[in-house]
Amino acid sequence: MVYANVEEVEAGFRTLSDDEKTLCSALLAEAGIVIDAYSQDAPFERKQLVSCRMVRRQLDAGPGGQGAAMYPMGATQASASALGYQQSWTVSGGSVGELYLSKLEKRLLGVGDKIGAHSPLEDLC
Repeated sequence: MVYANVEEVEAGFRTLSDDEKTLCSALLAEAGIVIDAYSQDAPFERKQLVSCRMVRRQLDAGPGGQGAAMYPMGATQASASALGYQQSWTVSGGSVGELYLSKLEKRLLGVGDKIGAHSPLEDLC
């Protein structure tokens, strides 16, 4: 499910080009799937905010919003040189080019750092 639209992503951010608007729509659909995988019970307004934050992060990944396109998906560290023909990438859990939930966004959805336990035997008493 899509929780935000292109105009909501632009609001308070920047005006998007036509190509970015097309990409934004696709990213919003993907963000909705990621959000639903974490929390289907969160209020709509929070899902809308988190969707916008996730998509803005990817649209603004570098100068002119093109940083994510310069490095392989999932790269956490990168280096590039010219004329010496050198490139190196460190790829792990990923952040470049991938939609992900930050700690704050997980808290907004109600799925942050929760530690606890429940014993089914307690319900018998």
